[in-house]
Amino acid sequence: MKKYTVVVVGIGAVGTEMVRLLRARKFPAGSLTIFARSERSEVIDGVSYPVKVGSPEAFAGVDFAFFAGTEGAKGASQTLGWEAAKRGCIVIDNGDDFRMDPRVPLVIPEINAEALKGHQGLIANPNCSTIVALMPLAALHRAAKIRRITASTYQAVSGTGAPAVKELEAQARAWAAGQPLPREVYPHQILFNVIPCVGSFKDDSGETTEEVKMRKETHKILGDSSIRVGNTCVRVPVINGHSIAINVEFEKPISPEQARAILEKEPGVKVVDDPKNAKYPMPIHASGNYDVLVGRIRKDQGVDNGLVLWCAGDNIWKGAAQNAIQIAEKMIEMGLR
Repeated sequence: MKKYTVVVVGIGAVGTEMVRLLRARKFPAGSLTIFARSERSEVIDGVSYPVKVGSPEAFAGVDFAFFAGTEGAKGASQTLGWEAAKRGCIVIDNGDDFRMDPRVPLVIPEINAEALKGHQGLIANPNCSTIVALMPLAALHRAAKIRRITASTYQAVSGTGAPAVKELEAQARAWAAGQPLPREVYPHQILFNVIPCVGSFKDDSGETTEEVKMRKETHKILGDSSIRVGNTCVRVPVINGHSIAINVEFEKPISPEQARAILEKEPGVKVVDDPKNAKYPMPIHASGNYDVLVGRIRKDQGVDNGLVLWCAGDNIWKGAAQNAIQIAEKMIEMGLR
């Protein structure tokens, strides 16, 4: 098997999981180097990896570069992404800098791998909540064509990064000890609370940047801008694993039974739908799971041709690191590298 020269740019929460998953999935890497802000060695699961400072010249001879978007690397693709691509490197970017760029495929391999065929050296990873939602929705869209999606997300603190995880844990310890709760990452206490703001408010629309991403990325990935998307993104006191409640309206009738049958055959989706026996998707089970879990599938009583479903997925794995690696795996499979 051919071996590839691989670089991971950024070694925060996502970058670390990229390194772990490259090993766990037995990606054919002949060498693996980490680019970050300072030169050093980084030990992950007992294995030492060289860390170098990235530069345009450093990508010469690199086959795949995974931009993690952490440890000062958010936005790194703006300065290094196209420079790496010019040197023959395939860049897979977890950041949001180029997701809506018409030159750049925005890819979930199980859904729109064909978009990779027109790549110009840089491929974008979708937003975590978009990936978790579309894994079940894309198959249903192919079967009955979606008219409208209304989603409410329940997003784990790991989506903000390692400092947010530490903050939630520190607040839990402080609460148990009867001490004041520390707060640096979020504007409000996250322990025992939910914050209806993921991202930031950039304009007067009332939408956050996360909510805008989910709508625009859904249109691009499914290739259908006629789908109406409304959503509210919420941060919850869960360490890892995003959950999403979705009401979806279709052009054609589709029953819960038909939806389950479709989703049970869908790669990367696992149906967990036996609520009478307390079996339904939960982030505690989605965390560390390659698949997106989907359940609570039922008829939407408020609309014709509607379904309601609940899904949960690992936002750091399938929502970020895993999906990026799957893009590279698919490119190798398709003979694009």
